[in-house]
Amino acid sequence: MKKEQKFEIQGGRELRGEIKVNGAKNSALKVLASVVLTEEEIEITNFPFIEDTKRMLELLENLGAEIETDEKNKTIKIKPKEIKDGNLRGELVKKLRASILLVGPLLARFGKVNMIYPGGCVIGKRPIDIFLDGFQKFGSKVEWSDEGFKITSRQKRLIGTTIFFPKITVTGTEAMMMTAVLAEGKTVLKNCAMEPEIKILANYLNENGAKIQGAGTPTMIIEGVEKISAGNFSVVPDRIETGTFVIMGLLCKSEIIVKNCVPDHLGAVLPILKKAGANLEIGEDYIKVKKGTALKATSISTHEYPGFATDLQPPYTLLMTQAEGMSLIHETIFEGRLFFTDQLNSMGTAIVMCDPHRVVISGPTGLYGKTLTSPDLRAGITLVLAGMIAFGKTTIENVYQIDRGYENIDERLNSLGADIKRV
Repeated sequence: MKKEQKFEIQGGRELRGEIKVNGAKNSALKVLASVVLTEEEIEITNFPFIEDTKRMLELLENLGAEIETDEKNKTIKIKPKEIKDGNLRGELVKKLRASILLVGPLLARFGKVNMIYPGGCVIGKRPIDIFLDGFQKFGSKVEWSDEGFKITSRQKRLIGTTIFFPKITVTGTEAMMMTAVLAEGKTVLKNCAMEPEIKILANYLNENGAKIQGAGTPTMIIEGVEKISAGNFSVVPDRIETGTFVIMGLLCKSEIIVKNCVPDHLGAVLPILKKAGANLEIGEDYIKVKKGTALKATSISTHEYPGFATDLQPPYTLLMTQAEGMSLIHETIFEGRLFFTDQLNSMGTAIVMCDPHRVVISGPTGLYGKTLTSPDLRAGITLVLAGMIAFGKTTIENVYQIDRGYENIDERLNSLGADIKRV
C-alpha cells in the first residue's frame, strides 16, 4: 500500500518563469468513458497522468481493455475489443466518482450493468439519482441493493427519449449524451451544461459516427446510430489548472507566464480578476501575470459555465484574503465547499461563514504556517497556495486529494521558485 504523503512548504518565495498547463482532467475522464462505446483502438495525446485518470485506466483494464501508456510523451493507446460486459464491482469503483460515466456507454453497448456505489471526493454528497433516472428513461430497469445497483435494458437496444435536467449537471449531460449515441431513435436533452469539454467530446464522437447537434448549448438533439468508431483525441488544456496558476501568480506577487492554455475557456474568471485589479496580458494560448497588482475586494457568485467556475472558487477565496476591503463569496453549486475556510482562518485570515453557501472576507491579512489537511482536490491546491504566501513552514497532509487533479504539482511549482518538499 502507498505510504501517506505530505507537503512541507516554506512560504514567501518569489516565483518567476513559465508553467505549462496540462491536459484537462474533466476532458480526459470523459473520453476514457467513451472508449467502451466502440471496439476500435483510440490514441489519446496530451493525456494527464493524475490519480483520477490512472484509476479510470485501471477500471478499463479490469473490464478487459488493453492499454499502452507513454508518460514521457503524455500519450496512451487503448484497445477496448476485449471488453465483454458491464461489471463494475471492484474496489476501484468506490474510489472514483467518475466511474459512473462508464455506466451509460456500457449499458448502450451490452444492455446490462452491475455496479457498486461509486466513491470520490466528499464535497456535497453528489447523488447519482440523476443518472439512474436518466437510464430508466432510455428503457432500462434499475434494481437497487445495499451495495449498489443493477441496470438492465428492457429491449435489445436502448430507446431514444427526452430528458430535462432539473439542475444543470456537467457529468449528467455527458453521461446521457454518451448513452444516447447508440440508442434507437432520437434523444432530446434539455437544460444541458455548456462547458467546453462537452462540445469537445461531442465533436470527437461526431467525427467517429455519432449524430449530436447542439453540444455547448442548453438543448442537444442526438440521433442514435448503430456503431461508433474511434480515432485520435487530443486532450484540451485544463482551464481549472490555468485559472489556479494565474491566481497563484497574483497571490505570490510574481511575474509568471501560464502557457499552453485556452484563455477563452475561462469564461467569467478573467473579467472578474481584472475587475479585482489583476494586471494580466492575455494572448491566444498564454496568460502573463504582471507585477504591481493592487488587489481590491470583489465579490463573486459561482455559476455554471460560462459563469465563475465553482472549481476556481477556493483559490479565489484565498486571493480575496489578500485584497483591500470586504468581499462576499457565494458558492451556489456545492454545499460544504466553503468549509475549508476554517483552515485558512487557522493561518490568520479573517473569513466569517454566514451559512454553508456564503462567506464574508476582510482583507488583506498576513498568513502564518500551520499543519493542515487537504479535504478535497480544489481546497487542497488552495492550501498549497496559502502555504506559499504564509510566513514560515506549512505542512499539508492527505496530498492524495491534490494528486487526483494536479500532476507532479510540487516539481512544477518548484521549477518556478517555490519551496515544496514531498515527504
